[in-house]
Amino acid sequence: MKLPGQDAIARQADEHLVTHRVKLPRKMVEHPIRQVGKRLSMALVVLLVTAVIVYADHEGYNDNSDGSVDLLDAFYYATVTLSTTGYGDITPVSDAARLTNIFVITPLRVLFLIILVGTTLEALTERTREEWRLNRWRSTLRDHTVVVGFGTKGRSALQTVCATGLRKEQVVVVDPSGKAIEAATADGFAGVIGDATRSDVLKRAEVQRARQIIIATQRDDTAVLVTLTARQMNRGAKIVVAVREEENAPLLKQSGADGVITSASAAGRLLGLSVLSPAAGMVMEDLIHQGTGLDLVERPVIKAEVGKSPRETDDLVVSVLRGHRVLGYDDPAVGGLELTDRLITIARATPGTHVAPDARPLPRD
Repeated sequence: MKLPGQDAIARQADEHLVTHRVKLPRKMVEHPIRQVGKRLSMALVVLLVTAVIVYADHEGYNDNSDGSVDLLDAFYYATVTLSTTGYGDITPVSDAARLTNIFVITPLRVLFLIILVGTTLEALTERTREEWRLNRWRSTLRDHTVVVGFGTKGRSALQTVCATGLRKEQVVVVDPSGKAIEAATADGFAGVIGDATRSDVLKRAEVQRARQIIIATQRDDTAVLVTLTARQMNRGAKIVVAVREEENAPLLKQSGADGVITSASAAGRLLGLSVLSPAAGMVMEDLIHQGTGLDLVERPVIKAEVGKSPRETDDLVVSVLRGHRVLGYDDPAVGGLELTDRLITIARATPGTHVAPDARPLPRD
């Protein structure tokens, strides 16, 4: 397969790379217009309360123009006082009015100023809080799952692994689309906006400390570059990649992928099976959807099963994992089960429950 040149890669990155920010999942906030409306309402209430207080004790104030303070003068005094303009044409002259200014008007002035500059204060506070959350997130992120590409394949892969009990806090999504990352954070996942072929983007996703990496990009050449970069940064992580063309699978294996799923050929085989036997196609479709009907589950051999054949176990065993070999249930090389073996079984999915901590579903197409 011919890979694009470095210039083409740079152009593609410039077109799609929005930023390298890390976006953590957050609660829904009010619309900015509603926030501004609430602040204006609060400011008007403070102004009204101040004017009422001044007018209630209008005899304790002096207006340099005519000596008396009416309702309009009270609102005028409240406005210039709360805004700290203070022209000095209306002043408190009685002791009661001055005490009211000290203990009532002054706190209202401070509250009024806080409301006016509340947007700036909130922005600074939000920025500080977000920075603190990001630093805390980085310090606690270990053995997590990185998903490159939040399209149909990436979403389906996440649904499968989360159905087994993987916490959303342990997932980081990388995608060049800002809308895709917004969708990921809305679902409760942390997201990194950027081109995953760049090592600095993968560093922000803490790929070097990840346990498993799922690569579900739209292009096969992009998947190869991401796999090469991820494997260089993390030698021990399990990397599973989805590609469209089966001829590119060997190249991905050479690039460091532990598993390669060929989406186009897998879909074609499922189509052919459904034509030959609709019932068999329905069963395969059931097995593909994790958490409903029948599930493919990988689990360890228990002590009571040691020495038995796969047919003698309580579960429906499909294959036996012995070391790095995958043996069929009827393979003569299996013989009796060993304690270090792992079994791939077909089990009935139970809604609302998870599989055992040491059991895990097989990767789906």
